Amino acid sequence: MSHSDAILARLMSLHPKVIDLSLDRMHRILAALGHPERDIPPVIHLAGTNGKGSTQAMIRAGLEAGGARVHAYTSPHLAHFHERIRLAGELIAESELASALEECETANDGQPITFFEITTAAAFLAFSRSPADYTLLEVGLGGRLDATNVIDAPRLTVITPISIDHTQYLGETLPEIAGEKAGIIKPRVPCIVGPQQDEALRVIEARASGLTAPLSVHGQHWQVAPDRDGIIWQDDHGLWDLPRPNLIGDHQVQNAGTALAALRELGATEAQARAAVTRAEWPARMQRLTRGPLIDAAAPQAELWLDGGHNPAGGEALAAILGNLPPRPTHLVCGMLNTKDVTGYLRPLAPHAASLTAIDIEGEPNTLPASDTASFAKQVGMQAGTADSAQDAVQRITDADPRARILICGSLYLAGRILRENG
Repeated sequence: MSHSDAILARLMSLHPKVIDLSLDRMHRILAALGHPERDIPPVIHLAGTNGKGSTQAMIRAGLEAGGARVHAYTSPHLAHFHERIRLAGELIAESELASALEECETANDGQPITFFEITTAAAFLAFSRSPADYTLLEVGLGGRLDATNVIDAPRLTVITPISIDHTQYLGETLPEIAGEKAGIIKPRVPCIVGPQQDEALRVIEARASGLTAPLSVHGQHWQVAPDRDGIIWQDDHGLWDLPRPNLIGDHQVQNAGTALAALRELGATEAQARAAVTRAEWPARMQRLTRGPLIDAAAPQAELWLDGGHNPAGGEALAAILGNLPPRPTHLVCGMLNTKDVTGYLRPLAPHAASLTAIDIEGEPNTLPASDTASFAKQVGMQAGTADSAQDAVQRITDADPRARILICGSLYLAGRILRENG
């Protein structure tokens, strides 16, 4: 166990609730640390239900292509906690992470604080000590009361598509959830708005109007559309004719549109726009696996894919990708959390799956038991069974069909475990 892992394990015990949305504890620890959040490079703050990570990855690729140094904060991590914090483009070093976490632990002095809050404070501390041109800050959950929402005057806010998720924290209806996400909009700070349903957009527009924050909205101020083998992005000032995004899936065209609108607001060139869509890196989003024990367990002609999407919009995006891949029997290996809308996620995937093998997510207290995942899959019309592990599932599937396409899916926590073992 590394030094930072030991500190992270201690921090988990400071507040028994995993999620407790409030900014009070955050303001307290930041004051005790001397307000590092006031001393970080200009912030681009991203909220939304789907596409935050991909959109952030594309903005980063575009800014870095222009020579900018970019800090980035994202969650959750897949294989290692360090992935959450990038300093000027590089993952935070173990020594810097351990020292920032220790300072936050000392400043917090044993008081209740959630794991996400104290680790966000550590990220601000690290960002404040390392020179860069921009800070990309991804909301953890919601927006209004999220631990990242302590930046008074960001350079830009971005709201990616909103759908219904995390109802136990953010509200039951789309307008309620949109109200939470729109909580990142700040007075007179431009806000880029990705594709939204009308009732979500109305809430965002009302909030922006009350704060005189200029909006740049998909479908009103800018458009994006696939075109032959590329995409066309345009606004009132002109048009960019660009390659298809290197991140796979039709939904990445919309995410690219939002990223390009943000880059346009930041004065990016067409060369930067091109880099944004061709150089973004975002693991566990329809990622092809090429090495590791799972590949060894599979037949040589089999295809192995990994995707971390987990809500109904994630299921729809994945179904669209599967519908566009060359035909081949596709078998899902699926592990999910018990907090998710499982049938909502699986229903769009049902027409594309020859079978589903459910597994528990090892080491995850909130895993949905494999037998439950399998019964949900049967409810939406899939052939479904269970296996003891991903390796067991892969072996069984490829014994029956050596040319199978296998997609491991259902949770970022499962994707992280798979990447740690096969990445």
